[in-house]
Amino acid sequence: MSTTPITVSIERTVDPARIAEATAWMQTGINLATHYPGFLGSGWVRAGADSTTWHMLYRFSDAAALLEWEQSPERSWWLESGSGFVSEQKTERRTGIEGWFDEPTEVMVEFAGAVSEAPPRWKQATTIWLGFFPLNLVFTYLVTWLVPGWDALAILPRVLITTLCLTPIMTYFLLPAITRALRRWLAPAR
Repeated sequence: MSTTPITVSIERTVDPARIAEATAWMQTGINLATHYPGFLGSGWVRAGADSTTWHMLYRFSDAAALLEWEQSPERSWWLESGSGFVSEQKTERRTGIEGWFDEPTEVMVEFAGAVSEAPPRWKQATTIWLGFFPLNLVFTYLVTWLVPGWDALAILPRVLITTLCLTPIMTYFLLPAITRALRRWLAPAR
């Protein structure tokens, strides 16, 4: 079997009365595939806001890894669980030179409609730190002040609670705002 990565594109039609269920179903399929060796990633998009046509992509490191996923009991169960509201229309497989998402010759990131090179890792790390340090400091101060016995709690539960609270704040609020504020520094015009 080939050791070239394989990308599979599947076009599906979804019952418009069961969009919420189909959305959860699609994500479940992705979550199941992530546990298989050779899984390189996946995603899905709808053709439009009112469209019943959805496109799903997934990629595996080689044909053997893809076959293991495609013949798995988890995938069979998943496909069967969606059979009442999703139907497969078309499937394409791409490999090698014709494959999707092959290693780009240069990394590009889009900022406000302009395309530029990705920022260096040290700038990305600095940006994350600029959000995380003050957020963590404020959180630690507030929790220590508001929650009696916080300092007596073992380190593992404290770190677990802290990261569970702060990761969504960083991901959805602080990091996007900091990235926008620093976009000229992260990706200076050439």
